[in-house]
Amino acid sequence: MLQQSTAPMRAVMNALQSTPSRQCQRLLSTARNAQHPRRPTPTCSHKSQPLAQRTFKYKTVEEAKSRYRSGPFSWKAGSLFVLTGGGLLWYFEFEKGRMQRQRVADAAKGVGRPKVGGPFELIDQNGKTVTDKDLKGRYSLVYFGFTHCPDICPEELDKMAKMFDLVEAEHKGALVPVFVTCDPARDGPAVLKEYLGEFHQGFVGLTGTYDQVKAMCKAYRVYFSTPTEVKPGQDYLVDHSIYFYLMDPEGDFVEALGRQHSPEQAAKVIVDHVKDWKGVLRIPAATTTTTTV
Repeated sequence: MLQQSTAPMRAVMNALQSTPSRQCQRLLSTARNAQHPRRPTPTCSHKSQPLAQRTFKYKTVEEAKSRYRSGPFSWKAGSLFVLTGGGLLWYFEFEKGRMQRQRVADAAKGVGRPKVGGPFELIDQNGKTVTDKDLKGRYSLVYFGFTHCPDICPEELDKMAKMFDLVEAEHKGALVPVFVTCDPARDGPAVLKEYLGEFHQGFVGLTGTYDQVKAMCKAYRVYFSTPTEVKPGQDYLVDHSIYFYLMDPEGDFVEALGRQHSPEQAAKVIVDHVKDWKGVLRIPAATTTTTTV
């Protein structure tokens, strides 16, 4: 009977005894964790945006369609492309023209080809002796004609005056316009001075004896013919070549300009050759309306 009454008491005592041991175990476990802390879980330092926010940057569907419709090119890229293409096209055309002019100039100097130009000695409209050396250092435009020509020579001299003015506007003093008479019997210095003054004050007129003029025409491959058995005082015409001979500063033939060239076209040809020249032009210090050689 006594044993049955003490049984509940024992159960309570056992429970009280077991409680401190579990608390001690809990304290020991906490201490171990304090000595050996767990490594923190690595976290990304960059805050990632939600997928929807990174994928769609436009407020409306129309904005997105407009963006993709334009493609990868913008107006800035298009403008740069057009400017670059235009610059390359201009460069290629410029080089093509320069090489063509160079071929024309070299063709006149080629081996086996007849040379155009050479030594000469004549007098100008002021009675001054002029030789081929006086024309060197600048470009010269040489035309052969005669003062009694009824129509062709006046037309060509008007054209020559326009060509000369156009070239002067671009490169002052770089060109000497020269008129050589094929009729020295009638075209003396005084006649040349009065005749050429009607077209341009910058022209240089050359004349001389028949043999001197004939020698220069032969050197320039110029054809001319005067009628035979002409009576004194009788009027006559002189048949001759109708070309402008462009000579470079070294006295070499560059190109022949014919009636198919307008004054503007011919002046452009001359200006382009002047631009291509690599040497130094011998331009007078003070250029006036009257060209000197």
